[in-house]
Amino acid sequence: MKKEFLRRVIGGILLVSLLLLGFTGPIQDYVSIPKEVTLFEGQEYDVSSLPVLASVEQNNKKIATKQSDGAVSIEAVTQGKDELVLELAGLPIKKVDVNVLKDFRVMPGGQSIGVKLNTVGVLVVGHHQVQTAEGKVSPGELAGIKVGDIITEINGKRIEKMADVGPFVQKAGESGKPMDIVIKRENEKIATKLEPQKDKHENTFKLGLYIRDSAAGIGTMTFYHPESKKYGALGHVISDMDTKKPIVVEDGQIVRSTVTSIEKGSNGDPGEKLARFSSDRKVIGNIKRNSPYGIFGELNNNDMKNGILDKPMPIALSHQVKEGPAKILTVVDNDEVNLFDIEIVSTIPQKFPATKGMVIKITDPKLLAKTGGIVQGMSGSPIIQDGKMIGAVTHVFVNDPTSGYGVHIEWMLNEAGIDIYEKPRQNAS
Repeated sequence: MKKEFLRRVIGGILLVSLLLLGFTGPIQDYVSIPKEVTLFEGQEYDVSSLPVLASVEQNNKKIATKQSDGAVSIEAVTQGKDELVLELAGLPIKKVDVNVLKDFRVMPGGQSIGVKLNTVGVLVVGHHQVQTAEGKVSPGELAGIKVGDIITEINGKRIEKMADVGPFVQKAGESGKPMDIVIKRENEKIATKLEPQKDKHENTFKLGLYIRDSAAGIGTMTFYHPESKKYGALGHVISDMDTKKPIVVEDGQIVRSTVTSIEKGSNGDPGEKLARFSSDRKVIGNIKRNSPYGIFGELNNNDMKNGILDKPMPIALSHQVKEGPAKILTVVDNDEVNLFDIEIVSTIPQKFPATKGMVIKITDPKLLAKTGGIVQGMSGSPIIQDGKMIGAVTHVFVNDPTSGYGVHIEWMLNEAGIDIYEKPRQNAS
């Protein structure tokens, strides 16, 4: 009995010791060491934060070592796979895969842009009652059509704009035959019949629906890629102001815009940039995609400079972004782009695309005095840290306009159809 009791006591002590050991510095440091690190050619990986001696091998050849009395930054010079070997007392204790990507750069934006989106079909944004001889009725509601639905076909014909609807309504009203309607509701395709009714006051046939085929607004250019002419802007999806649902884009255009004034933000009341489209309304690019990460398409040429940072800039992946000082590029007066100070309050090293990767805070006295913080129209303003583009401003905190969210740049590039993870080309044998 005594031996059994002693064995249990010793076992309990060992268990508690192992649990406590897991919380000690060295064990925590070891566990926190990543299994894989990704960086671009020419970028440095600072090993000073690693708790043990470290060496880097490239093609089985040691190219650098961190000594116990100082830090060494390892520069990735060759695209492909490297290996970081962590040593303690001369013995290897852990290996970290180093994935070196091809050098990649984009042009930073910051310019104010005007945005015009054309929807797929026509968007239903509301219902109304038609005053008929028999009373009030909404034919659209009776047909089961809801706010947010998109009318894509009438009587087998594709509908692209509001002007396409009128002739069908008039013909159906005169003939007394209902129209065959096809609507898109999220991921569903729904067929229904809709019979227009005659308004006794205006003597015209109506559907009892409010519809719209386009939307317009302003935002900020985030980046463009000179080689492909692809760009990204806004950093968040454009939703219809009435339905609050994302606009399904058929096509669209971006033009230059000029900021005319600022409605300063305050707690509970986000401010806004007031701007007008350029006088010539020259189209500078198209819109092919409206996604949770912004709008994307191609520019008509490569001369869209911001006048302050006009050279291609490297990017930082989400795990390379750090808390601390950073800057944003944006316009608060006319069309002049300026740099303003911000703070990265927190950042998440995301492995998969997500919209809210950073929390940021405006710290620049001039910007705070002008705008009160983040305002509508500032979305898409590129975030710069240590000479690299790391993301874009996306949302403001309603109760604290000095703070908001940012999205990591790698997810915007991915949405733009730009592959930053391009594999090295294999030589033909």
